[in-house]
Amino acid sequence: MQRVLLAAASGGLFGAGLLVSGMTDTTKVQGWLDIFGAWDPTLAFVLGGAILPMLLAWNMTTRRAQSLVGVPFPSKPDPRLGHNLVVGSVLFGAGWGLVGLCPGPAIASLSWGGTGGIVFILAMIGGMLVATPIRVRIDKLAAL
Repeated sequence: MQRVLLAAASGGLFGAGLLVSGMTDTTKVQGWLDIFGAWDPTLAFVLGGAILPMLLAWNMTTRRAQSLVGVPFPSKPDPRLGHNLVVGSVLFGAGWGLVGLCPGPAIASLSWGGTGGIVFILAMIGGMLVATPIRVRIDKLAAL
């Protein structure tokens, strides 16, 4: 029960942060990516605001054996730059730039995005379903 409450509080905090920062506004994200046009640098503050708490959280994991809800911390991600990271980043960035939504704001868009928000979520789920078979194929090609 504690884990569910903590997840609900974290999700609510995340959603409030998206709304307050304007990250549910697709033009804000597209303005960030429009480097050669009407560039909007304010997204950098949101990105920085996300990095700082994560730095503190990773630092805290070095002093604790498990999380507040009693589960072990995940291991740190592999810092190597591999082909899957490059391909995935390009695909994610292309989708983000075309629509101005990443997964969090996309879920929030279900409340105001109308049919476009629903179509985006369905397409995102479709992409997640085909991601593993595509990754396996890319891994096989890279091993040749």
